[in-house]
Amino acid sequence: MTPSSSRQAKPQMQVEDFEELERGAPETVRLEFINGKLEVKPVPDGDHGAIVMWLLRQCMQQRPELALYPEQGLKVETYRNGRARPDGALAPLDHFAGHGEWAPADGVLMTVEVTSHDRDTDLRDRVEKRDGYAATGIPVYLLVDRDAEKLVVYTDPYKGEYQNRASHAYGATVKLPHPVSITLETEKLKDYTR
Repeated sequence: MTPSSSRQAKPQMQVEDFEELERGAPETVRLEFINGKLEVKPVPDGDHGAIVMWLLRQCMQQRPELALYPEQGLKVETYRNGRARPDGALAPLDHFAGHGEWAPADGVLMTVEVTSHDRDTDLRDRVEKRDGYAATGIPVYLLVDRDAEKLVVYTDPYKGEYQNRASHAYGATVKLPHPVSITLETEKLKDYTR
């Protein structure tokens, strides 16, 4: 299925209506607008949070001029009509300063999603968000797939699709390509499996 064939013909609401709804949501609820659909982002569990912090430390140690911004709202998809909150958005320090809650994805080097243990994670993290990040031109998408105990690295976005996909089991050495240029020793991720 291509990204364009998976898109809904008519969105559930206008993006402006989504942003107003999201502003009024309780702090315990995170909403996203992907493929014209309202999505509820699950509350992360402890292992999910530990993985994000592990990755954040790796990025800061190897590339101190960059920051991995957790839950930064991004305008994604073709024509920026989607709104996503990746588990991490790697960008230069202060990149999002001066932006509102939903920042343009221009200049983001990598987005990160850590799968949740809910029924929607397959479609949301493995397909819809991946395709939205590719359509926006984000160079690298890193999926930490807890179900498969793998890191999946998507690169080279072209016409709304990532052209390359590499899968690495927990414990492998994973070299994230330019412009990220970070090497992950992933043995620690085995501590966060259940």
